[in-house]
This record gives sequence, C-alpha cells and structure tokens, in this order.
Amino acid sequence: MDIYSVVEKARKTGKIDKGTNEVTKAIERGVAKLVVYATDVEPKEIVAHIAELCKEKGIPCEEADSKQKLGIAVGIPVSTSSVAVIEAGDADREITALKSKK
Repeated sequence: MDIYSVVEKARKTGKIDKGTNEVTKAIERGVAKLVVYATDVEPKEIVAHIAELCKEKGIPCEEADSKQKLGIAVGIPVSTSSVAVIEAGDADREITALKSKK
C-alpha cells in the first residue's frame, strides 16, 4: 500500500492538515487519524517529536521517504514535512489496515 496514495485519497475525500505545527496540534488534540512525516527533512529535529507523540496518543504514524512527494500528495506546489489525516474520507479502509498492522 502506497502511503502517498492514502494521503492523496484522504485529501480529496476527507480533511487533512499539513506542516509540522498543524500536525503537532492535531496530534495533541487527538483529532488525527493518521500521521505521515518525511524522513528527508533537515534538520531531523523538525519532525523528531512526531513519532513519539503519536505513540503516546495511539495514533498510527508512517514514514514517507520524500517531503517533495508528500507535498504533491497533499496538492501543494512545495514540499511538506508532515501531514495529519483528520477525516479519512474514502481512505478509511487503508487507514484501518495500517492501524491493525501495528
């Protein structure tokens, strides 16, 4: 299962937040259904807290290899470090599968 297509499907049919600040807020509020962050972010400290926060809140967290591809998946012309799926829309089945995989 391609994480980028899951994010893109959620963007088209549900609701997402993008950017580390927005994603962190969504995790802390407990509204994120899935969080994806890019591993090629420099410096690494920008996204280092995301996986730990997700673990504490029980939110599935996935790594994406490219912030550029993540930006494309969320429909913006620039790269993005992280994305939170707030409403899954048609990506609900894929997100449920990711949860059960963990």
